[in-house]
Amino acid sequence: MAYASRILLNQSKKLKDVSTLLRRGRAASIRYFSSNNRAPLNRDDAFSARLGFSPVERMAKCSTDIVPVSISFATTRTTLSSTMGRPRLGNDFSCSTKSLRGFSSASDLPAHQEIGMPSLSPTMTEGNIARWLKKEGDKVAPGEVLCEVETDKATVEMECMEEGYLAKIVKAEGSKEIQVGEVIAITVEDEEDIGKFKDYSPSSTADATPPKEEPAPPPPKEEKVEQASPPPEPKTSKPSPPPTGDRVFASPLARKLAEDNNVPLSSIKGTGPEGRIVKADIEDYLASGGKEATAKHSKATDSKVPALDYVDIPHSHIRKVTASRLAFSKQTIPHYYLTVDACVDKLMGLRSQLNSFQETSGGKRISVNDLVVKAAALALRKVPQCNSSWTDDYIRQFKNVNINVAVQTENGLYVPVVKDADKKGLSTIGEEVRSLAQKAKENSLKPEDYEGGTFTVSNLGGPFGIKQFCAVVNPPQAAILAVGSAEKRVVPGNGPDEINFASYMPVTLSCDHRVVDGAIGAEWLKALKGYIENPESMLL
Repeated sequence: MAYASRILLNQSKKLKDVSTLLRRGRAASIRYFSSNNRAPLNRDDAFSARLGFSPVERMAKCSTDIVPVSISFATTRTTLSSTMGRPRLGNDFSCSTKSLRGFSSASDLPAHQEIGMPSLSPTMTEGNIARWLKKEGDKVAPGEVLCEVETDKATVEMECMEEGYLAKIVKAEGSKEIQVGEVIAITVEDEEDIGKFKDYSPSSTADATPPKEEPAPPPPKEEKVEQASPPPEPKTSKPSPPPTGDRVFASPLARKLAEDNNVPLSSIKGTGPEGRIVKADIEDYLASGGKEATAKHSKATDSKVPALDYVDIPHSHIRKVTASRLAFSKQTIPHYYLTVDACVDKLMGLRSQLNSFQETSGGKRISVNDLVVKAAALALRKVPQCNSSWTDDYIRQFKNVNINVAVQTENGLYVPVVKDADKKGLSTIGEEVRSLAQKAKENSLKPEDYEGGTFTVSNLGGPFGIKQFCAVVNPPQAAILAVGSAEKRVVPGNGPDEINFASYMPVTLSCDHRVVDGAIGAEWLKALKGYIENPESMLL
């Protein structure tokens, strides 16, 4: 029993020493990491520190100093640095935060606002300045029109967003191909600051800021150039002597170039693969002695061909967009075409009655195109599959029937939209079509006048007398109706020897086969023909 008590007493003393040893070891480690003594703490020193040296001995082992920490502040860079030692991971560390400020690099310029080219339509990437309505020095207020911008679809008025003074017009009237976001004007708050922007150039300020961050990129660029330069050497060293025999090997481009310049291939030594004559060989020959002989020949041939007289007409924005969209349509949309002839005798009779009522009431006359737009809108409501558009994940079927009407102008083709045409009367449709057509000819359409269409009608019959044609689908729509001119035809009557005359108008539906199947397109044309041949049903 006494032996057991002695063992328990010894164990309890050891447990008391454990906390002391841990505390001493932790203190030694803290003193080491707070010291700038670079000698590593070896296993014996650590073990001795844990066993318990006197305070003086511990101080001799690990001298303590205050850690020097330097903090420096700058306008564009804040740096924190420390010389605290860290075993095996390095002797110092640093962290930095950069802050950039978007003010002008010219210190003498007062506070100002740069007005950029706005994005005035979903597809707009660049625009033209058609006309400035404010001059330099004029006071501007929110809502006032600064200038007219020619977008990819129309000419739109650009309004000012803040009050101030127009200090500088960066892009003059008539400037073309201005990228969205590019600075076109400068405004200031105080009238006294206008004169300070007389020689202001946004390009100079834009060029002054990037060089601060450019020192790092040049090395990789030089490496790329060094890596790209060796490949041409093997190409020049590969050519072998030309093959023996009468046949001369040359690339198609070299043969064409030789024929155009009357150069005999037999007199040229090829430097291409296996002695083949390439374009560079012909060019070298022309640049050397053979140039004089070919020049005489070219002059003789040129003297026989009279020079063409021509005029280069620059592309308008609307023509560029029309070209790109129609090319995209024909390349990506699988078109197919359905044509039907509709008798328009009853339609013309109803139009005459309605126009007589309009003249009596002082209203505008109703055109055949107005009746076709109304009939197409009702047919779309009856066959909604044609009032849809294609996406990669689904077919979107629209509940609104918005009809685009093609209008030809001097600047190009515009397609303003008559919204909710199925719910509007013939007189309302006629007034809107005339108003939108006039805006299109004046190049004053706004985005809401041509966006949001779900179907398009193009009529070349009435204005131009085109009998029948096939239109190109206007993406993202799924169909477009092409209307030809009406003509009288001889049709058989009820009796064996009876004949009648009737006016028929051909209409052609161009469909996107991904959205509208052939039977659906035929069903829609059947509904359209029913409304045209029985126009009274459109009034129900």
